[in-house]
Amino acid sequence: MLITYSALLGSIELGMIYAILALGVFISFRTLNMPDLTVDGSIVTGMAISAVICSHGMNPFLAVIGAAVGGAIAGAITGFLHTKLKMQAILAGILVMLGSYSINLRIMGKTPNIPLTKSRTIYKIADEILPPKYAGIIMGLVFLVVVIVLLYLFLQTRLGLVFRATGDNEDMVKASAVSCDAMKLMGFALSNGLVGLAGGMLAQNQAFADINSGVGMMVIGLASVILGEVVFGSKTLLRRLIAASGGAILYRILMAQALYLGMESTDMKLVSAVIVAVALTLGLLGEKGAKITKKRAKKTGGASNE
Repeated sequence: MLITYSALLGSIELGMIYAILALGVFISFRTLNMPDLTVDGSIVTGMAISAVICSHGMNPFLAVIGAAVGGAIAGAITGFLHTKLKMQAILAGILVMLGSYSINLRIMGKTPNIPLTKSRTIYKIADEILPPKYAGIIMGLVFLVVVIVLLYLFLQTRLGLVFRATGDNEDMVKASAVSCDAMKLMGFALSNGLVGLAGGMLAQNQAFADINSGVGMMVIGLASVILGEVVFGSKTLLRRLIAASGGAILYRILMAQALYLGMESTDMKLVSAVIVAVALTLGLLGEKGAKITKKRAKKTGGASNE
């Protein structure tokens, strides 16, 4: 049995937000080739900042910008620990993730939950000017398109090319008299800035911020990136960005389908792990298949030349 149309719309709406999270994970995991566990903390930082600003009656669009800045600061701290204090990226991310729990709790006024049911949010504004049924999807799509376009344009600049090269060949970048530490610091900040933005949007979408909402967000981001690359491909830069976003939407649809089939909400972490495992397996099979096809093509070409 397939999920209902309304559940599908809800999954797509939430998927648009997680797509921005996936783009943040893509920057650290694929571009820098470094798994960053700061994500589980920086997304809550974004949620906390967004919720506090909205609950004080301020502009909700300013709230998501503040959320992005908060996430970027968390990422910059991870980058500093990794580049200047020479900690391993994973360890630096774990330390910032742990420390951010207390900081996020202080941002939220030492309360574990901030409701936004009576506060003005970007989604309530969207409901006023757009068809309510599709308002959330349209709002999420606008943010997602802007992020993809800006990321694509940045990664095509000279600075962006150097940044991408840092993850591919660090020695070559150093030989070009460019500071790899600066590139990594920028990458961690950019990555978690996007994660914070997603957190700010998520808090306003679900009308609350909770201190424990960040658990497992790194897994969701990885699942989205890997699933997207397997399903949509990764030949060009633009395709890779779109694939990461599409993977997040597909991930949310699969999760909703699992719930609709009768699985308990407590089983969703297991479902996430299975999705990642299957996506990785399909990716490896695809790579092996491509290598076999190339070998056969070479043999066929060689035989025809003879």
